[in-house]
Amino acid sequence: MRSRRWLKAFVLLFTVSLIAAACGDSDDGDTTAATDAPATTLEEGQTGTTSFVSTTVAESEATTTTEAEPEPEEMSTAHLLRPNNVPTEAQRGGTIVLGYAGVINHANGAVSSGYAVNTAGSQVNASLLRWSDEYQPVPYIASEWAIAADGLSVSLTLNPEARFHDGEDITCTDVDFSIKTSQANHPFKPMFAPVTGVDGGDTKNCTVNLEQPHPALLVAFSPGLLPIIPEHIFNDGQEMKTHPRNNTDVVGSGPFKIVEWETGEIIRYEANDDFFLPDLPYLDELIIDMVPDGATVTLGLETGDFDIGTGHGGQDIVDAQNNPDLSVSSKGFEAIGSIPWLQLNLRDEILSDVRVRQALWHAFDFDEWNEIQNSGQHRRQCTGIQSQSPYYNPDAHCYEFDLEAAQALLDDAGYGDGFELNFHVTPAGVTTAEIMASQWAKIGVEVIIEVVPDFPAWIGRTVGEGTDYQVTYTSLWNWGDPVIGVNRSYNCNNRVAGVAFSNMSWYCNEGLDEILNAAGLEFDPELRRDLYFEATDIINADVPVIYLSNQVWYTRMATHVENPPESIWGFMDSWAEMWIAS
Repeated sequence: MRSRRWLKAFVLLFTVSLIAAACGDSDDGDTTAATDAPATTLEEGQTGTTSFVSTTVAESEATTTTEAEPEPEEMSTAHLLRPNNVPTEAQRGGTIVLGYAGVINHANGAVSSGYAVNTAGSQVNASLLRWSDEYQPVPYIASEWAIAADGLSVSLTLNPEARFHDGEDITCTDVDFSIKTSQANHPFKPMFAPVTGVDGGDTKNCTVNLEQPHPALLVAFSPGLLPIIPEHIFNDGQEMKTHPRNNTDVVGSGPFKIVEWETGEIIRYEANDDFFLPDLPYLDELIIDMVPDGATVTLGLETGDFDIGTGHGGQDIVDAQNNPDLSVSSKGFEAIGSIPWLQLNLRDEILSDVRVRQALWHAFDFDEWNEIQNSGQHRRQCTGIQSQSPYYNPDAHCYEFDLEAAQALLDDAGYGDGFELNFHVTPAGVTTAEIMASQWAKIGVEVIIEVVPDFPAWIGRTVGEGTDYQVTYTSLWNWGDPVIGVNRSYNCNNRVAGVAFSNMSWYCNEGLDEILNAAGLEFDPELRRDLYFEATDIINADVPVIYLSNQVWYTRMATHVENPPESIWGFMDSWAEMWIAS
């Protein structure tokens, strides 16, 4: 395998040398979110780039820019997130084993969201773009892209070498089919709601057409949100969500090919020797070993059976930090923006009073909760937009722990003598419920903890018709742009009974909806940020939820792992650049 890679590298270098000589110049969860579901409004987005020139998530120019062609050496690393950490030929190859706590059922992220499917899928499927640590788009299947001045179309030039594992070229037909598959099946409806179709047919020059500007579109072109899947395989009339090729004889376009899949046991990948990006992947083999729980992951890391493991925080992270054979990284996953919070049901008579909701937030002691629940490893969070986002307001009003202020609010609302609240949780949320019961007892609120056995039972109680829960504990992900992961929790028309992770508080503020919709259409980064700041102020005053923290995701790994999944998408990005230090 290494000899074939060496030959490919030699041919590429020889070709580039000829071009340079002739022309003188030549052109980078699971968790509750594993079943994360939709918002139902038309939402928004992102603006333009060309060539290998990157654009920030909130680039202000909506015009196409012509850039000078990069030097040959720039071209060779434009697709890399870690161009300064490349293995030597002798260091290439080998196998990385991921210890994964849970079950991965399929690899098609076009039909469902979540940590599980996207971790597996992003290795076998490629996307149009990847994203740098600075929230800049990086070439992947699309080598060039540009957004029209009016924001109503995006032109894409696909890599001329981009092909599926069966040798078929990736064309605009596949891009169109992938977006339509997502529109019909994916729970995140705002991602591609404005897209009316993709022109270009069986060519490499595509035009994505939109009915309204959509500044979040380029973010939605990420690996975990839009895998480009083969139209010639899937367009056979079968139901996409249950299509057998989602996990059997998978034909993707990514850096690895699946050669073995035993659901609940193992996924084994081998390097795609015909991958369209030069010199990638660095590994020969990647294995996902599915195990029943986090304790098994921890044990496997300690024994050396696993090279890298899932797990987000707690004592396991502290233990790994003290293990000389392991390293721990808190970098990565920034775009996911996981925010644990308390969901308040505003249909309830007591919680319909904003003063009660404000009092409950004032009675929340973050430091105590963070130490007990997370070994002190989470960040304080005061908005629904996570703290690594360019739209996060660090000066947003935060309800400081203040029992006197809480009691005064309850007195004013007529609940000075206290009341009862039912707290509805799965077993994973019991510790948080117990902490809140202890904290809220100090202002006379008696918490009745109601534990349900599993996630389906929790969903049925939380978002079912006529639900009567008062408080529950959950976690919502931002998914790269507020349009995709934030608006869904507050939009009036996303109060949908039976739909998990919609507007489960049943909150509605029509003025807020207008601001969120305007932010979703705005290309100017400063104006867009101002709109989200304004929206944050309204939400914080209304308190439909109580933000507990911004979760910090930690990755444990053996010290020989180089280029671990530390991008803004974390595990849900390509692992093609990972390698093993000798």
